[in-house]
Amino acid sequence: MNDWPEGPSDDNRGTRHGSGSASARPEGARVMRQVRRGRPAPPQSPGIPQQPSYVDGRGHGDFTDARGSGYDSGYNTGQVYGTPGGGGPGGGGGGGFGGGRGPRPAPNWRRRIKVTSITVATVLVVTTVGTYFWADGKLQREVDLSKVIDRPDEGEGTNYLIVGSDSREGMSAEEKKELHTGSADGKRTDSMMILHTGSNGDTLISLPRDSDVEIPTFVGSESGKTYEGTGRHVKLNAAYAEDGPELLVRTVEFNTGLRIDHYVEIGFAGFANIVDAVGGVEIDIPQDIKDTKSGADFKKGKQTLNGEEALAFVRTRYALAGSDLDRTKNQQKFLAALANQVATPGTLLNPFKLYPTMGAGLDSLIVDKDMGLYDLASMFFAMKGVNSGDGKSMNMPISGSTGGNLVWDETKVKQLVEQLKNDEKVTVSGD
Repeated sequence: MNDWPEGPSDDNRGTRHGSGSASARPEGARVMRQVRRGRPAPPQSPGIPQQPSYVDGRGHGDFTDARGSGYDSGYNTGQVYGTPGGGGPGGGGGGGFGGGRGPRPAPNWRRRIKVTSITVATVLVVTTVGTYFWADGKLQREVDLSKVIDRPDEGEGTNYLIVGSDSREGMSAEEKKELHTGSADGKRTDSMMILHTGSNGDTLISLPRDSDVEIPTFVGSESGKTYEGTGRHVKLNAAYAEDGPELLVRTVEFNTGLRIDHYVEIGFAGFANIVDAVGGVEIDIPQDIKDTKSGADFKKGKQTLNGEEALAFVRTRYALAGSDLDRTKNQQKFLAALANQVATPGTLLNPFKLYPTMGAGLDSLIVDKDMGLYDLASMFFAMKGVNSGDGKSMNMPISGSTGGNLVWDETKVKQLVEQLKNDEKVTVSGD
């Protein structure tokens, strides 16, 4: 007896497979339809077994949909979309998912060079402009030449008054001891030179600090008060001590008749720092020198001096036979060598030397209000030219002395000034 409820008859079930049946006849096994490539299988290599063809339970090799259309997946051949000859996306080409990339285009070197050139040029321009404003901002424009009265007429070329002062401003007690500067208050001119630049060669003229000069009528740089000249004669460095750079310029112009276009001053510490920044300066010392006051202790011959040694060398006077005149010659020689060292490619093209040198120099220079970086550069290159033999260096012509002061040779000085004013080749000689 069958307790199961009677299922629908075969007639009601139709021909569907897989339906439940209450009869004892089992349902035919469901065969999973496999797909086979419609085109002939590729030939097999010898020794490799023939791959079987997969068919469905009814002996059909291709899947037929409800509309009777055949469908070929293409999987049985092992081909995938994108390969050459494939029927999917990218078929017939190499740009599909499975295909290799096409040939890489050749680099556009012209464009790369152009972009690189523009980039480098931009960096150079930005760096140059930035350096200019950085350096220009460091110049201490403290001297006002408009306060100088009764000035001579302008001549050809450019005249710089270059002053080395004994200022100890900003120096510690240890630095004063190390550089043998002493501790005197205020500041005086330790060296003075006129540098003329022009089209007929550059000329560097030392003005001995002991030169006998007349203090003319002048206007006080701070008070604005007019001080009438009395005809009194003093040593040239006394003019600076009395009323600073403006009176010094006024005194030089009055006693020479030569107009000074620019003023440049540097102190002890700044001078030593510049020398150290360029890695020392090579110079040929003409004789053995030992001076306890300046700290100089040198043997004759070529050698490289650091900042401390250089300062001792240019300040030495008591160990030299000619005293102040010989000292001015040494100062000329060293300053020209320093300018030559600063203007070398090894300094100008090396930022690790250039920027420390500019920083040390610009921080310690005092210039006139109209002085620009171009003027300063022209001065250094002119001094380099003098050192290399393209110009001339000399002392102001001396005719004798009075009361310990050195008296200028008026005839020679007049001729020298005329040649400078007219930018002619200097033929006058000095001691």
